[in-house]
Order: sequence, then C-alpha cells, then structure tokens
Amino acid sequence: MNWSDKYIGIPYRDRGRGFDGCDCWGLARLVYARELGIALPSYTEAYSSAEEAAEVAALLDTRNEMATWKIADSPHAFDLILYRHGRLSTHVAILIDARRMLHIQSDDAAKVEDCTDPRWNARFVGIYRHVQTTLKGG
Repeated sequence: MNWSDKYIGIPYRDRGRGFDGCDCWGLARLVYARELGIALPSYTEAYSSAEEAAEVAALLDTRNEMATWKIADSPHAFDLILYRHGRLSTHVAILIDARRMLHIQSDDAAKVEDCTDPRWNARFVGIYRHVQTTLKGG
C-alpha cells in the first residue's frame, strides 16, 4: 500500500481541509500534516494574514534565501507541483514519484494521475520542495 492510497476518493469541497472534503491546497495541507508532520497554512479565507500571503509569494520567488519553498532540482515524493490556469498559478498537486501525482479538482474526487501527460505539461509552472522535507531527508 502506498501512502497516497488513503487519500484517493476524498471528495472535492471548496476550502475543505479534511477527509470529508478538500480543495487542492487542502489536500496538500492534509497530506503534509499526516505524512510529514508539517503544518502548512490553511488559506481557507484566501490569505488570513500578511504572513501567509508572504509565504505564497515566497513559493513563487525562490530567490529569497529565507523562503519556505525551494525549486526542486529533481522530482521527489511530497514535492508540490504548481499548474497554471489561464495566467494564474492556481492548481497544486503532490508528487508520489517522478511520474505520478495526487491531486483533486472541482469536478472530481482526489485521484492519482500521470503528471507527464501532455495536458498537464502545457500548464506546468514548477516543482517545489518544502525546506522541512529536505531537513527530514525527504
């Protein structure tokens, strides 16, 4: 059994943060808490604080030495993949391995998909690693 199996089938729920329903960030938050012991910000009401807004900005600005997220040099389990919808980076998925991702979208439940599929490649923004996963050897 893979760690990701327990999350497959979680229903989509806007701003959801638990097994009863998640959006894409909620799923990432749930996985990080349960599998890695890392508490990611909730963002249930957009940005609830200036600190959370700064963390999201740091995710996309990896030039910042104090950033919580770094661009991953090679894909590893638990790295986050950002995807674009239009001009905005609005979808996040969690890598299971170099080819598979766990994610959830508004029209479906949480599932595993091939992240090398051409429909995802066209929307790809980047792969990011949380600094605490590096410290834990992830």
